[in-house]
This record gives sequence, structure tokens and C-alpha cells, in this order.
Amino acid sequence: MGVNVIEKTEQFQEVLEQQHTFFLLKHSLTCPISSEAKEQYERFWEEAEIPQYVLYVQEARPLSNHIAETFDVKHESPQALLFHGKEVVWHTSHWNITKEALHAAAHDQIKRENQ
Repeated sequence: MGVNVIEKTEQFQEVLEQQHTFFLLKHSLTCPISSEAKEQYERFWEEAEIPQYVLYVQEARPLSNHIAETFDVKHESPQALLFHGKEVVWHTSHWNITKEALHAAAHDQIKRENQ
């Protein structure tokens, strides 16, 4: 499953309307920690069944701020967020963004959906 880049608030709103569950990575193009987080995210998306999106913070700052304000999740970069039912149900940042952490969040969400 591939990943799509989101740049505009309107694009994000469309994703929010169309996808019941999805991951979003806020990625800084200049931060080495963010580069490592993106590598972890890429390894995860090769196996994931949940749609995944990336937001480049330098190119989509208004959208990044919109997400932080709308969902009351402090902006961090890098930051991985899991959305479900138009809410953020899980998020983490920096070195905590690992393939294993993303798999665990996805697994927990799928388990909740099947209960």
C-alpha cells in the first residue's frame, strides 16, 4: 500500500470524509530525527493495510496547525497520528515513531473495531 502527500486543508478534509481509519505523518524535510521517523514509516507502509498519508511541515504549515488546533494535539515534528472516525485515537513523536509502534497502534485499532 502506498502513501499519499497531503498539502492543503481541503485535501485533508476529503481524506477525513473518505477514510474511516488512516495514519498521517507530519514530516520535517530538514530534521534528521524526522528522516529516521520517515524511514520507519516507510518500512511500516510496505506492510500496512491502513491508508497512510504524509504532510511535509515546511510545505503545509497551515494544515499542520489546523490539525493541531482542531484535534487538540500539540504540534510536533516528526509526529505520527492515527485517525479513526474523524478523531485522533493515537499519536506519538520523534524517536517513538518506529515500525513496531505503528504496527502496535494499527493492531490495537483493528482489535477495537472488531469488538
